Amino acid sequence: MLEAIESNRRQSLALLVLMGCLLLGLGYALGSAFHPGMGLHGMGIAAFVWIMLWGIASFQGDAVFLATAGAEQIHKVDHPQLWNVVEEMTIAAGLPKPPEIYIIPDDAPNAFAVGHSSKTGSVAVTSGLLRLMDRDELQGVVAHEIGHLKNRDSSFLVLAGLLLGTIVILSEIFWRSMRFGGRVRRSSSRGGGKAQLILYAVAIAAAILAPILARILYFACSRKREYLADASSARFTRYPEGLASALDKIATHAAVPVENSKILAPLYIVNPLEAASGGALGLFSTHPPVQDRVRILRGMGGAGYANYEVAYKKVR
Repeated sequence: MLEAIESNRRQSLALLVLMGCLLLGLGYALGSAFHPGMGLHGMGIAAFVWIMLWGIASFQGDAVFLATAGAEQIHKVDHPQLWNVVEEMTIAAGLPKPPEIYIIPDDAPNAFAVGHSSKTGSVAVTSGLLRLMDRDELQGVVAHEIGHLKNRDSSFLVLAGLLLGTIVILSEIFWRSMRFGGRVRRSSSRGGGKAQLILYAVAIAAAILAPILARILYFACSRKREYLADASSARFTRYPEGLASALDKIATHAAVPVENSKILAPLYIVNPLEAASGGALGLFSTHPPVQDRVRILRGMGGAGYANYEVAYKKVR
């Protein structure tokens, strides 16, 4: 499984590079459509928007996610069992310090982790999760989230998510320019001949296809990271059944998502949007099917990465 982990990281990096190429390609196409010879300027603007968003997310992203969820930070006296479980899984994962712990006042069981490094991470669980889970199940969920921190999934997915968001923003700017008779339409109608018309057609195709392809790449990254976090949980707890049972309960008690859940859905251990719709969204799913995740965990002959890899190949 260690080879699989490294392969997963290389594939995720390749997907990230492809998303970056999509962003720059879209910027070039839109810049050329606005004015011939402005393609490189369009690429520069696209890169600038992404870097600006990434800078904001690096300093404020975690706090924004936790505030959006209504999460409240706790200390050991507030919930000793949760605190002890987090400390145990921190030691098992070999992290330098325990993440900060938050509780979300929500009856639907779920959890997520945020953090740009293992030293600045946070784990948030809902009050519904604490109410429904026994200690083994809670340990499995916490270990999964600490696995995300250990594997630096949060920072990676924020990076990929911002690439996706920038692509969507640029596409939306292009469509609004068309709708309100902006410079794109005027420049194409004044002249420039067939070359300009071709550039304009390419820009339309890019504005349609780039967001779709970027979403597919982003969701592929997210699904791979969920499998790896499940494997990490089994290894840290030495008890795969704990997480398998927890996933079953979370999927069974999925609630109709509120607005906050729609924003945070990709971060949760089980996406509430997908659980509420049956979880069969294919390429546009942020998480693997819960049934597959449970079957893999329960098909493990042990608790190591190699055991997870064998069970994964049988199911997938």
